[in-house]
Amino acid sequence: MKALGVTPGVKDSLELLEMDEPAESEGEVLVETLAVGLCGTDKEIVSAQYGEAPPGAKHLVLGHENLGRVVSAPEGSGLAEGDLVVGIVRRPDPVPCEACAAGQWDMCRNGKYTEHGIKGLNGFARERYRADADALVKLDRGLERIGVLLEPTTIVAKAWQHAEAIGKRAFYDPKVAVVTGAGPVGLLAALLGVQRGLDVHVYDRVTDGPKPDLVRDLGATYHTDSLTDSGVRADVLIECTGVPSVVMETITEHALDAITCLTGVSSIGKTLPVDVGAANREAVLGNDVVFGSVNANRSHYEAAAAALAKADADWLARLITRRVPLADFGNAFEHEKNDVKVVLDVKEA
Repeated sequence: MKALGVTPGVKDSLELLEMDEPAESEGEVLVETLAVGLCGTDKEIVSAQYGEAPPGAKHLVLGHENLGRVVSAPEGSGLAEGDLVVGIVRRPDPVPCEACAAGQWDMCRNGKYTEHGIKGLNGFARERYRADADALVKLDRGLERIGVLLEPTTIVAKAWQHAEAIGKRAFYDPKVAVVTGAGPVGLLAALLGVQRGLDVHVYDRVTDGPKPDLVRDLGATYHTDSLTDSGVRADVLIECTGVPSVVMETITEHALDAITCLTGVSSIGKTLPVDVGAANREAVLGNDVVFGSVNANRSHYEAAAAALAKADADWLARLITRRVPLADFGNAFEHEKNDVKVVLDVKEA
């Protein structure tokens, strides 16, 4: 079968591979892959910034954002032929640590977890794969057009869940939310904020293309000025860019008792002049909380599935601005001006 993979550590080694059918030992459920979404993580792996092949393998199959259809599943698995499914990206470490044993592998304590398409496990950019039923999330069949958005939605479902858990430390009645970055993760973070009834403000640099309209049609406010200049003071802030200057704004420009979640991964080696004393003073006197969040566990997949089912399907479909056949994978990795989410169609229509 065909698969899209890289040789980890070798820059620009992306190629379409021929590989064996998945072995039954990999899982009881056989799934045909319909589509995989591409994101910055995939591009960083292609540029050899990180990425780890399965033990003994030369190649790492890409693709952690995914959507598939069950080909076969055993009785009692809760799955049947034709079901739409999404494979969970991170799998527990083999020890397992206390967090992984509790089903919270996103909070793994020893770093020995694996991740499909990223770390030690092949991804889903292949025609078929196998997994155990507990590593798959079933979706309503009505989500076939947009089900590939589930995995990025899990990231912000976790961010919101943790922000709300922190909020319960004391009186918590948020009214205003800020999202920095109007990429797929930022737009999905804004969606979940609107679903919570908050006044949501989204910040990005672009002035045209689909992003401003996507934000406005969601019922949120789109900004091209900075958070500082806008004067908006939010109770909850979800940072989705990883841009150091924007990160610092979300940490320092907000309402009292604010909660800031950092989801964007920054490049290293960049420095900013920061008045640490002023930042510390403001955080202490303002009861501020800043936390980082990455990956997701099953509860976040289920929350994300519920959020997508409740959202306007046509609005979600507009996030997918390009669909590219697997055979034309090179085009998918070429950035185009109006790209929001690019999806590789693994199964031909």
